Parts: sequence; C-alpha cells; structure tokens
Amino acid sequence: MQHLKYLSGYPAPLLEKVQKLIADEQLGAYLVKRYPGSHDVQTDRALYAYCADLKREHLRSAEQIDKVIYDSKLDVMRHALGLHTSISRVQGGKLKAKKEIRVASLFKDAAPEFLKMIVVHELAHLKESDHNKAFYRLCEFMQPGYHQIEFDLRLYLTHRDLTKKQA
Repeated sequence: MQHLKYLSGYPAPLLEKVQKLIADEQLGAYLVKRYPGSHDVQTDRALYAYCADLKREHLRSAEQIDKVIYDSKLDVMRHALGLHTSISRVQGGKLKAKKEIRVASLFKDAAPEFLKMIVVHELAHLKESDHNKAFYRLCEFMQPGYHQIEFDLRLYLTHRDLTKKQA
C-alpha cells in the first residue's frame, strides 16, 4: 500500500477505495468522467476578472483585491496551491494595504471546478484568516460541494504525481 501524501488524515476505508482505483488504473478515468472540461481562464488578467466576479457575487464587503496572478513558483510539494498575501506600506503618512492572490500555474490546465475551489479558498481568507468552521462554511456557501471538490482535487494531485513517476 503506497503512501497517499495528499490524502493523509482521511479515514482508512476511503483510502482503501482510492488505493483500489489506483491499482485498477481507474483513477484517471474517474477524474475525467467527473471533471471532463477545462476552463478558458488562461491569463493573469482573466484570472483577476474571474476572482473579482466571484468576490462581487459573494463577498461584496470584503477588502479590494489588488493583484491576482498565476504563479509558477508555487509548489504543490510545499502545500501551496494558492496564496493570499497582504502587503502593508506607509505612504504619505497613511497605512496602505495591498491584497494579492496567487494561484499555482498548474491550474491553468485543470478542471474549472478545481480552479474555482482554489480561488474560493483564497477569497474566503479575506473574511476568515484561519481554517475554522466559519471559513469552511463560507467556502461551501461560495461553492456548493466544496468539500467533495477539495477531496477530488487531492485525487487529481495524486494522479498527477503517479503519472509523472511512470513517465
């Protein structure tokens, strides 16, 4: 039984099902069947507009986002698929804060649900800084089925790693 690094913490019966999908070489087929499409959010400008639309729809009172980009330096190995930062500067006697969201470049080619999950996750941090119940309720509000999509994203990352090793 191989170690499933993206799925640690899930119950053993669920991990056994995943191991069976991997052994039967059905994990890729499961993911393609469940998430057949790809999105057209390919540029940083399009990603910013995508984020702004989601924020406008669900988080009107949250702080403004100054920058949203795909970041090729975000590494799945360091557990960062997306990143939100707040940079504060004193400018003319006033404190100005810039909010940035960075999304790992691997999501340029992922299913639209996975991109939305990452963006929703980072946007939720505008309201809730910790991964607590309120944070996950907000994520579920912005993207119904958030928890299942997050699990499937972990399956996608597992499959991606397995196909890299085989190549």
